[in-house]
Amino acid sequence: MKISGAVLEEIGRPRPFRDSTPITISELELDPPGPGEVLVRLEAAGLCHSDLSVLDGNRVRPVPMLLGHEAAGRVEALGEGVADVAVGQRVVMAFLPRCGECAGCATDGQMPCIPGTRANKEGVLLNGGVRLHRDGCEIKHHLGVSGFATHAVVDRHSLVPVDSDVPPDIAAVLGCAVLTGGGAVLNAGAPKPGQSIMVVGLGGVGVAALLTALSLGKNEVIVVDSLHDKLTFADKLGATASYTPQEALAQGVKADVVIEAAGNARAFETAVAVTAPGGRTVTAGLPGTDARASISPLGLVAEARTIIGSYLGSAVPSRDIPAYVQLWREGKLPVEELISSRIALSDINEAMDSLADGAAIRQVIIFDQE
Repeated sequence: MKISGAVLEEIGRPRPFRDSTPITISELELDPPGPGEVLVRLEAAGLCHSDLSVLDGNRVRPVPMLLGHEAAGRVEALGEGVADVAVGQRVVMAFLPRCGECAGCATDGQMPCIPGTRANKEGVLLNGGVRLHRDGCEIKHHLGVSGFATHAVVDRHSLVPVDSDVPPDIAAVLGCAVLTGGGAVLNAGAPKPGQSIMVVGLGGVGVAALLTALSLGKNEVIVVDSLHDKLTFADKLGATASYTPQEALAQGVKADVVIEAAGNARAFETAVAVTAPGGRTVTAGLPGTDARASISPLGLVAEARTIIGSYLGSAVPSRDIPAYVQLWREGKLPVEELISSRIALSDINEAMDSLADGAAIRQVIIFDQE
């Protein structure tokens, strides 16, 4: 079938992206779903730093590639062997499929799926190969989703069904921002009642971590960011206290569980420095592959502190997304606060500029705007 999608043509074009246009809106040919796969009509897709990191070269992926990994839509067709989702059902796309059989999947979310990780690096679906073509040439998949398009074929393991009362834009951000930020708090950080929580970096993942920490209702929640507008926003959401990195370090602010969500080596250093004795630093951001940080090993030993890496929030999407949906229904997790703007697919290059500037939390493409 013919679809329209946002294809990254070349990595590393200069900013502003609105002028260099590394992403083009192209007409593509999408193959029907194969065994174990599902055709989805996209309703909404969020822009994440993981998309930007491919655009600017921090994450080298094969191109041309149809971007987008945080998305939601309706099932339109089922491949052979798929019987546990129905045509017409709303689904959330999770960018790391879990095969359920490898050593990584046996860790209950702590480690990523091994075949899923390999497929994501190669730009193919979990069962191998691509389903996207343009003028007879392959277009690679982004993280098994390629959600910046009118339709997508994905592996069944990349989908989590949700009820229709969950709006498309809310459903979309559950698949990455909430899974990653919320899981960094609940799964990796695992704060006890009364323990203080700090979030360093208030992008989409950081704000999701903040909202999740606030949903616990029994913890002091502190935020750190270099942008005052984001600190003001966090204050309005209910943060107990807010600081720039310089203020937090100068005043000796500490927390029991610290979530680093900026994907920046200096932010990681700050997060380690503000972790209280006996506390846990959870790093969930994705810096560039050449990023390096400097910390004191003595501080870790003498103060019995722990550093934990958390990819996709150490999540099992099929388990965790329904839990976040229930928190949202109960009014404890106002996911809508993550969404800073709703845009059209044709706005994609300008939206990437806003993301790179740190001016947006979550911009969400709504496909009926086209």
